[in-house]
Amino acid sequence: MWSIFQIVLPGLLPSKKEFMKLPADRVAQFIKPFVMRRKKEEVLTELPDLIEVVYKNELEDQQKAIYLAQLQQMRDRLAQVTDQEFQRSRVEILSGLMRLRQICDTPALFMDDYQGASGKLDSLRDLLLQVADGGHRVLIFSQFKGMLEKIEQELPDLGLSSFKITGSTPAQDRQEMTKAFNQGERDAFLISLKAGGVGLNLTGADTVILVDLWWNPAVEAQAIGRAHRMGQERKVEVYRLITKGTIEEKIQELQEQKKHLVSQVLDGTESRASLSLAEIREILGISEANT
Repeated sequence: MWSIFQIVLPGLLPSKKEFMKLPADRVAQFIKPFVMRRKKEEVLTELPDLIEVVYKNELEDQQKAIYLAQLQQMRDRLAQVTDQEFQRSRVEILSGLMRLRQICDTPALFMDDYQGASGKLDSLRDLLLQVADGGHRVLIFSQFKGMLEKIEQELPDLGLSSFKITGSTPAQDRQEMTKAFNQGERDAFLISLKAGGVGLNLTGADTVILVDLWWNPAVEAQAIGRAHRMGQERKVEVYRLITKGTIEEKIQELQEQKKHLVSQVLDGTESRASLSLAEIREILGISEANT
């Protein structure tokens, strides 16, 4: 938002550094005369209902042991780190968080020798069977290409066929697969969350599965919008797969906070793209008493 206003009305807002420190109500005062918010449901009044469901699973034993070891390593690393040290080590710390999120999917995403089970994949199989039995067609989003590949390998055993789009899929192929899917070809569409979250019309599906969560809820909203959009004639159901007792539950809480902040600003979005040290400590369950 700050960058947009610098182009349209340079000088209206304080420096980016100062802007990022402003409370939501102060940001709202700056932008209110120039921003009009229109929610999708207000403009597109004929859209069918959107139902969102949290579908929880648990870590399997071997998966849980790997998760807890990584979590403890992250907690030890961050317990005493200062803000200055955090800035220098940001990439390393964010990589550690990504490892935790990958483990919630399956440790096999980065451990070639992992032979254990995945609670999330087991849960996804059950959900896909329910979806297929109900005659529904589904969009499956993940931010990890490796997870999409593992799901793709599972689908034939469930009697399901699929298309797949990742960041490396050529534009022409995307168009052809999108057209074929909307004409009734195949049961599922596997999509990389960041690569296929925008620019696709996939109203041939009435079910969306978000295999793993993204920090910014707007990215997920764009993904859901591939099916819940003009031209959709059926109710759309969205399933968020969340692993109990892990940072995925914390990420979900953080998403809700960001949604609230956006509403505060626009209804009175400046949603920071980066995580603060305090937010990461909260996600990892590090209390102030331990820092």
